[in-house]
Amino acid sequence: MRDGPPGDITALLDRWSKGDPAALQSLATLAYEDLRMMAAGFLRRERPGHTLQATALVNELYLRLAGQTSFRGTSREHFYSFSAMMMRRILTDYARRSTAEKRPASAERVPLHPDMAWVDASGDDMVALDQAMAELEVSDARTVRAMELRFFLGCTTEEASRILGVSTATVDRDVKFGTAWLYRRLWGKSRTEA
Repeated sequence: MRDGPPGDITALLDRWSKGDPAALQSLATLAYEDLRMMAAGFLRRERPGHTLQATALVNELYLRLAGQTSFRGTSREHFYSFSAMMMRRILTDYARRSTAEKRPASAERVPLHPDMAWVDASGDDMVALDQAMAELEVSDARTVRAMELRFFLGCTTEEASRILGVSTATVDRDVKFGTAWLYRRLWGKSRTEA
């Protein structure tokens, strides 16, 4: 990640949490390129012809951050983790809206991530994934944060471990566990209902 020194982000987060709206603008400017690169990486996995672009995703993230009445994050790590969660919500909301419209039968299936090839990055799979991740978050929030960082924001294991403040082995374990849990939750449910 190429943003400013962690101290700059920490100071801006402190000012923002105390109600300084100018601090959010400075924070957004400082982190914009990193957030845009991460959004672009995720959106490359979306279906062809997807109308949401990386810049629009980051702009929507900024609008949602500006609408926050409070932010309790105190570090760069908290900011990127919170941003990952917000991007996931934005993309899920977008998927909900797009599935409300009739999709052409020939729509190409594009996996969310190579490690989760069984999840389509658009449409109903994305909505089901969001619901399942919300369920998992109740019992294991760190696993959900690790998966958001790895699969939604495209962080490496090393970057995710720094952001979460845990070892790379812990990130790997969390991601493997979370992926297996989601697979069982999503596929097990759909197969028993079929």
